[in-house]
Amino acid sequence: METDDVLDGAPTADTAARVREVIAAAGVSQREFARRVVMDPSKLSRSLSGTRRFTAAELARIADEGRVDAGWLLGTRSRERAAAPTVEVEGGRPLQIVRETVRLIAEHGFHAVRVADIARACATSSAAIHYHFPGRAELLEAAVRWCMDEDTARRAARLAEADDAAAELRQLIALQTPRTAQQRRQWAVWLDLWAEAARSTAVGRLHSEYYRQWRETVADVVRRGVGQGVFRAGLDPQAAALTLTALIDGLATHVLSVGGPSSAAAADAMHAALTTHVTDTILAP
Repeated sequence: METDDVLDGAPTADTAARVREVIAAAGVSQREFARRVVMDPSKLSRSLSGTRRFTAAELARIADEGRVDAGWLLGTRSRERAAAPTVEVEGGRPLQIVRETVRLIAEHGFHAVRVADIARACATSSAAIHYHFPGRAELLEAAVRWCMDEDTARRAARLAEADDAAAELRQLIALQTPRTAQQRRQWAVWLDLWAEAARSTAVGRLHSEYYRQWRETVADVVRRGVGQGVFRAGLDPQAAALTLTALIDGLATHVLSVGGPSSAAAADAMHAALTTHVTDTILAP
């Protein structure tokens, strides 16, 4: 849930202008800045246009990223460069918080993660966590959104390297096969979030929307492959995407249930099964 409480003042039209200054000084796109401050890009856009108010936590994260005084963003203090943190944190404190939150969700489960656990992992206090994310629900949603954004970025980078749709599909299969610790951690988060989606919580709805986008990505690749002649003529992109993503989900769940040395063999078997499925049902004969 969002709160309109904002430090020692309320956002004004000038607040949006000052935030724009901070974004311009960062030298990155608005979407990239939103990622850095762990904020929904659409919320940042609406806040900058004046149709939504920045929350206290959002302004705190923006000030932290831009190294400016949060009071200056509100127009209540002169512009002062915030002191650099005593210990530099890669990507800044907000990103450290969400990264550790994702790791803890993967290790212990969505509902087992407490703010105190996250604070301990970040070597800071619970008060410092609440400064950036006032509520546990907001923090968990931000962590899930960051995890999804990272996955989307990795997928886009891999697809950009492919020569045709067949190569794109091979890249997607490689990305979805949980071989590395990072891949296994991400799959553990996804499996936990499916339960949230079934309960139709805010985080669950976010996960469902992401999953819809992921399936549409696969359908787009299939559609391109049919057009390029590398996939079977007349193949239904939506049906092919539904079948392939469901197969990926089931096989990945099995891989994650296997521990120890056997997990690598299970991942190899998953990759082989997916490759066989693509060869037998999707690739042009």
